[in-house]
Amino acid sequence: MPFLGTYTPRLDDKGRLILPAKFRPALAGGLVMTKGQERCLFVMSLDEFRRMHDGLRQAPVTHKQARDYLRVFLSGASDELPDRQGRISIPPLLRRYAGLDRDVAVIGAGSRVEIWDLAAWETYLAEQEPGYADTAEEVFPNGPF
Repeated sequence: MPFLGTYTPRLDDKGRLILPAKFRPALAGGLVMTKGQERCLFVMSLDEFRRMHDGLRQAPVTHKQARDYLRVFLSGASDELPDRQGRISIPPLLRRYAGLDRDVAVIGAGSRVEIWDLAAWETYLAEQEPGYADTAEEVFPNGPF
C-alpha cells in the first residue's frame, strides 16, 4: 500500500518525531532517512531504499551529475529503527537541512514519506496547487486514470 495523506505532528525537544500510525507497519522493520529535493527529508523502508540505491548506482561513475547526486543523497542518509511508540530521531544534520524546528508536515508520497517544515510545506503547496490540473497532461500524456 502506498504512503498517503498529510499529518502534522511536532518534533519533541530531542528532535524525535512520532510517525503517523498508518505509516508505522511499513517502517517498523527499519527505515532510511535522507535529504530530499526542495529541502524536505525522504523516509523510505529499507527495501525501498535498496531499490532506489540499486537504481542510482547503475549510473556510470564517469557521469558527474550522477556522482554529485549520489554523494549528497548517501552522505546525509541515516538508518533508523522506530521505537515502541513509533518515534524516530531526526539527526541534527537533517533537521538543519530541512529547516525543522517544531511544527512539521509528514506527507505520504507513494513509495516514500516526506518530512517538511510545516510553513515550508504550506508555501510549497500554495505555489503548486494552481498548476496541478495543467500538469496532469504533461506528466501523464495518456491520462493518469
